[in-house]
Amino acid sequence: MKIILTFTLLMIPGVVSSISVTGYSGGGVTITCKYDEGYAANKKYFCKGQWSYCTDQIKTDKKDKWVHSGRFSLYDDTRSAVFTVTIRDLTELDSGTYWCGTDIYAKKDLYTEVNLEVIRDQPIRSVRGYSGGNVIINFKYEKQEVNPLIHICNTATYQCFTVINTNRAAGWEQDGRFSVQDDRSAGLLRVFIRDLNENDSGEYQITVKVSEEYSFFSEFNLIIRDDDCCVKSISLSAAAGGSVNISCKYPQSHISDVKFLCWRSGADLCAEETSVKESRRWSPEGKIQLYDDREEQLLTGSISHVTEQDSEYWCGVQSDQGHKSFISRVLIHVTETTSSSSSSSSVKSQHLRMCIK
Repeated sequence: MKIILTFTLLMIPGVVSSISVTGYSGGGVTITCKYDEGYAANKKYFCKGQWSYCTDQIKTDKKDKWVHSGRFSLYDDTRSAVFTVTIRDLTELDSGTYWCGTDIYAKKDLYTEVNLEVIRDQPIRSVRGYSGGNVIINFKYEKQEVNPLIHICNTATYQCFTVINTNRAAGWEQDGRFSVQDDRSAGLLRVFIRDLNENDSGEYQITVKVSEEYSFFSEFNLIIRDDDCCVKSISLSAAAGGSVNISCKYPQSHISDVKFLCWRSGADLCAEETSVKESRRWSPEGKIQLYDDREEQLLTGSISHVTEQDSEYWCGVQSDQGHKSFISRVLIHVTETTSSSSSSSSVKSQHLRMCIK
């Protein structure tokens, strides 16, 4: 327990400050608290409750090293005269008023009020991808922050990708195999990792730095496998104006997931997408039609009115959280149109549908 003597402190301008912090259930927040340089040697603490009487969540006199207590961690950076508090595995019950405090013997403690709001969310736990493929990971957030700084890090190797987004209608920001799209209108952060290999497996953290005072984050496990079931690359030929048929196997673990076929245009991995949610039922009529045979673990597609732009597609699966795993790359070599080849492709497409039905 910590009793804070504040009946006179409130009358001193600039001593008591207040910050508002937003976090998401299952994720975490990092809060930065400043203090006077003259109190670098003093104990620092983080407590919860009424301003006059609160319960310590973590307290330490250790300097320049992380100290942990359950879900709470504290680092006192004496050179910068700030201490940092991290809270993990947030729940809505963590919402409330906290205090960053500097323990001063026989005097009034210095402190900062922290008002934490935890928004209910479905946390990212694990994402599965496959060697040679790609993944898109969705991170939802409700608050539309102003020009947030975004970090994506492999916590084991400390390899990080950083991007700051100042455009509401932002496209993909790319750094090597990593890309990020911050769709503020949808409250959705998308992380794209291409050319996966098994070394990419491990723990990752997505951090959104809102201000100098706080950031929120989500941690997840990325699992990359090399599954024998699936072909990494498929090469096909089609006549311009005709049709082409595609067949992609997928792992048994994705039987109940949504399947999709995605057209790639330049740097845009998913310029257009067609998906199918039910087994043994064709997707609606259109340029691309799909059929998912879950007993055979086979996604079949038909692309009509082929043009030279239809040179690359990806077969993939989508989890119930919207994360996408691109499994098989489909390269289509489009030849000049001929009446015979066009007719032959049309007959094959009709025959394919008759056989599956």
